[in-house]
Amino acid sequence: MNRRAEQLLRWYDDHHRLFPWRVTPSERAQGVLADPYRVWLSEIMLQQTTVEAVKPFFQAFVTRWPTVGALAGATDDDVMRAWAGLGYYSRARNLKKCAEIVANELNGVFPSTIAGLKALPGIGDYTAAAIAAIAFDQPAAVVDGNIERVITRLFAISTPLPAAKSEIRAKVQTITPSDRSGDFAQAMMDLGAMICTPRRPACVLCPVNDDCRVLTEGDPELFPVKAPKKDRPVRFGAAFIAISRNGSVFLRKRPASGLLGGMAEVPCTNWTARIDGETSADAAPFPARWRACGSIVHVFTHFELRLSVYRADNVAEAAAADGWWASPGDLPGEALPTVMKKAIAAAIPDAFTPKRHSA
Repeated sequence: MNRRAEQLLRWYDDHHRLFPWRVTPSERAQGVLADPYRVWLSEIMLQQTTVEAVKPFFQAFVTRWPTVGALAGATDDDVMRAWAGLGYYSRARNLKKCAEIVANELNGVFPSTIAGLKALPGIGDYTAAAIAAIAFDQPAAVVDGNIERVITRLFAISTPLPAAKSEIRAKVQTITPSDRSGDFAQAMMDLGAMICTPRRPACVLCPVNDDCRVLTEGDPELFPVKAPKKDRPVRFGAAFIAISRNGSVFLRKRPASGLLGGMAEVPCTNWTARIDGETSADAAPFPARWRACGSIVHVFTHFELRLSVYRADNVAEAAAADGWWASPGDLPGEALPTVMKKAIAAAIPDAFTPKRHSA
């Protein structure tokens, strides 16, 4: 094992973070093995999502569906409801497809190789490497955002991201040990999250600071070098919140493919990431007394969306078709993405506020 890996693993043994999906070094020493299902589920959830945001969702999933077979047997709608709020909803659709393949075609056993893992829906280069290393201790080069930062500083890689990704991966491969590869990958993640942070890194506490080229040659905060960001386009549209006489809200299901595929929504105009939708009440899905309730802004990865929000009260339930009416009590449990919750909250401010019951 190379010296950097030894130093980092010694640090990790004493300073690792505790996560509900992680097997600690002491547990591993006692023979406890990582559960590939929990590793896979956590890695899918953590894609472009923070650890703190993922924790409650992960715990809810493994409580409700403790095995890949249980998840495979869930309905699509139940999975989408459980995922609502995590964002990037194609992950949830692929999660369900992947669970079905592993449970029904692979006898409930995840592949242990990168190639085998990448053949499954929703698993790309990073996720395959992470699962192979953490769940199966394969010496795979795992590179997430934290590790990119550590490596660009450690080796003074000045090539801007994303062009530097292949160079970074090659460097990670050279220092990844054949023993404790999973712990090493998690140690690198923890180092980036806890010490080698984007701003004000705690270099004096870093277990590999004596090998860090940037620390001796320049300013760590200048790494990684990133290419200039392109301006995020702004799109416009309208959302219509129809409320029945008993307070139910009309919802419908979005197409299975595309942005927010398979999720619930209130009726909207035909905005996309590339085109604007109508913004006036004239574009309402059916006749009613629509009144303006302001607007909301939601930022997607590649564009910003601004929706004009309209509300109509005492709508006859027969007036709306191709959807369903969600009662006030059921509304928080619907598979509504955040942008739709924002639109509903603009028209019904307390729609998602937990109700207090008198004694």
